[in-house]
Amino acid sequence: MKLKFIALALFMFMASCKNNETLLAENKTNFIINEPMTTRETIYQFKVEDIEGTVFDFASLKGKKIVVVNTASKCGLTPQYKALEALYEQYKDKNFVIVGFPANNFGKQEPGTNKEIATFCQKNYGVTFPMMAKVSVKGEDMCGVYQFLTQKSRNGLEDSQVEWNFQKYLIGSDGHLEKVVAPQVSPMDSEIVDWITK
Repeated sequence: MKLKFIALALFMFMASCKNNETLLAENKTNFIINEPMTTRETIYQFKVEDIEGTVFDFASLKGKKIVVVNTASKCGLTPQYKALEALYEQYKDKNFVIVGFPANNFGKQEPGTNKEIATFCQKNYGVTFPMMAKVSVKGEDMCGVYQFLTQKSRNGLEDSQVEWNFQKYLIGSDGHLEKVVAPQVSPMDSEIVDWITK
């Protein structure tokens, strides 16, 4: 009788250990499933070439609101250069900057060299905001900045595609993408001005 009691006690002890092992395994599995999400990227990671051929470091813009815009010299929307420059002049002393990226992706409307583009912008619109070297803003050769701007997995906001010349990407003072504005919307539209001043 005593022997049966010991055997029963031993069986219950082993069953208890088995249950604890199962519980630990389940907890371990749950821990793996609940790993934290990847950190949202900022624009500050990028260094690009400006239109004069020197390095432009986006980290130098920390604390500023940024409008990134793809531009073209032979587009129906090219006169937006004037409004972009007016916007820049009005708010550049209030932690705001515009960064232009010439691109030839739409209707081959930016065929010129970087030097020709710089001359065109200065002569016709008096552009003083930073202009970068010509890049691709769509397709397989899309530049790194636009990969970040158009992919939710990187910018943490939304997937988008550049629809045409003069699409605006609004970057907050923390370097995160906050809004995408269609090409046809004027740079002086309240949608953009209110964002700058809020």
